[in-house]
Amino acid sequence: MNDAISNAPGRIFVGCAGWSLGRERAAAFPGDGTHLQRYARQFNTAEINSSFYRPHRPQTYARWADSVPADFRFSVKIPKLISHEQQLQGSGHALDEFLGQCSELGERLGCLLLQLPPSLGFEPSVAEAFFIQLRERFDGHVVIEPRHESWVRAQPMLVHYCVAQATVDPSRLSNDRQPAGWPGLGYWRLHGAPRIYYSAYDEDFLMRLAVELKAKALSGAPMWCIFDNTASGAATGNALRLIEILAQPPSAREQQG
Repeated sequence: MNDAISNAPGRIFVGCAGWSLGRERAAAFPGDGTHLQRYARQFNTAEINSSFYRPHRPQTYARWADSVPADFRFSVKIPKLISHEQQLQGSGHALDEFLGQCSELGERLGCLLLQLPPSLGFEPSVAEAFFIQLRERFDGHVVIEPRHESWVRAQPMLVHYCVAQATVDPSRLSNDRQPAGWPGLGYWRLHGAPRIYYSAYDEDFLMRLAVELKAKALSGAPMWCIFDNTASGAATGNALRLIEILAQPPSAREQQG
């Protein structure tokens, strides 16, 4: 996939897991249209998590693509059938079905997200066979969120197959507080802390995050930041505020840092 926008030097994507818009944030999304259409007027990305639980028809992906601007990009979560049930083994048919569906996003398909279960350790032969299968079928951006400590040993393999490792909060592994794996992509998944999926991030956290995203983007790699603290609607507010901070001119502290 040769996507000039997703691969644009240093582009920062900010959005949420899903595009549900709660009443408390309705004023930030004025105008007519579906939730997705209104959401996409404020954000330049969304993570499709529902694909993890169930397949979507190709027509559904095509409709979503038609609902957003040309420079909007989706991240799509690989089905749990592949990651959790098949545990990355014998997944060729399932990959074909999934990619046949989500490829209807066209150029708006920016990234695939592979989240692994905490029980799935790193087995080099299994992992490599899976990445070979995936790369035979898909040449776009891929990010992995492993949740078993043994995956810290996978770094050379991730780099070889151009797979980025997500930066995660709350941290689960000894190496997931900073981008890891392939350096051509940065991907933050922020689940909320201290109460996962519920807690909002405070201003200091968002300020530090903005500085880090800008600094990492100087490498020329695109940076993604997805707020997954959606259970009580905190994600939307955090993502809106981060965009505001990113738009501000560099502060004296940033210039000194």
